[in-house]
Amino acid sequence: MAIPGWQRADSPFHHGERAIQERLGALEQMDTFGRRMIREFLPEQHRQFYAQLSYVLVGTMDSAGKPWASILVGEPGFISTPNDSSLHIAAHPLYGDPLTDMLQVGSDIGFLGIELQTRRRNRVNGVVSAIAPDGFDVQVSQTFGNCPKYIQARQFDLAAFDPNVAKPLHTLTRLGDAERQAIAAADTFFIATAYLDEAAGAARGVDVSHRGGNPGFVRIDGNTLTVPDFAGNCHFNTFGNIEVNPRAGLLFIDFEQGNLLYLTGRAEVIWDGDPEIAAYAGAERLFKFHLTQGIRVDSSLPLTWSKPESSRFLAETGPW
Repeated sequence: MAIPGWQRADSPFHHGERAIQERLGALEQMDTFGRRMIREFLPEQHRQFYAQLSYVLVGTMDSAGKPWASILVGEPGFISTPNDSSLHIAAHPLYGDPLTDMLQVGSDIGFLGIELQTRRRNRVNGVVSAIAPDGFDVQVSQTFGNCPKYIQARQFDLAAFDPNVAKPLHTLTRLGDAERQAIAAADTFFIATAYLDEAAGAARGVDVSHRGGNPGFVRIDGNTLTVPDFAGNCHFNTFGNIEVNPRAGLLFIDFEQGNLLYLTGRAEVIWDGDPEIAAYAGAERLFKFHLTQGIRVDSSLPLTWSKPESSRFLAETGPW
């Protein structure tokens, strides 16, 4: 029996996402695809998937309108689904994570459930509906699956931890040597964007997504980062949000040391025709991020990781 898709007359994509889909000749295709694959409830396989996770990526927006990408960690089962349109998260933010200040009833929130070891990932957007002693609840607005492209496979182990134990924390408004080294070595990062205007209707929300490439795929010029964007699923959730709200939050994970680097700032997209795109083989466009502020927390993540198995799709891309 087929699982019902999007049941509303309005598109599951807001006008920023649709504008980019139209620009690239994919509007009709994505309307059909989105109505089939995007839902306002969690299918059973998604409910089972979230229940087996030990970590989940989170996107939120602070009171000043700045997006932040975060990570929550717990034993499998820390994410549960009381019903097919709600999540209960039995976890508290790690020490220093900006998410701590943004968990309030009524706050928009996005999740990326991802298993790096299997390259499986699903997305949820919703609203915080309750704060509980062990965590919080979320009312689901949209949920959908993503393809495994550009994900570096990593096995992991979860160590015992207390999120309240203080860790070395550094606030910043410019990138120092430690931040530059972490970014230069990265083959993975996560990006949060948002569009919360009422005009978006049921497609409004905060989104958090994965980006992957060969180590060094993020170029650093002062406090500006430039990232190639490769062929994907044509949803353009991230770039659609940037089209109407040019801000983004990034999370870089140091998989060897457990350090977490949270950045927020101004975002822009460099489209086809710009000669800068030709500097990176396989890129269809570029994403630029201009830092406003950030937080680095050392030895924060209670997960240890294996060496990565690079995505086979990276063979089609080249270095800067």
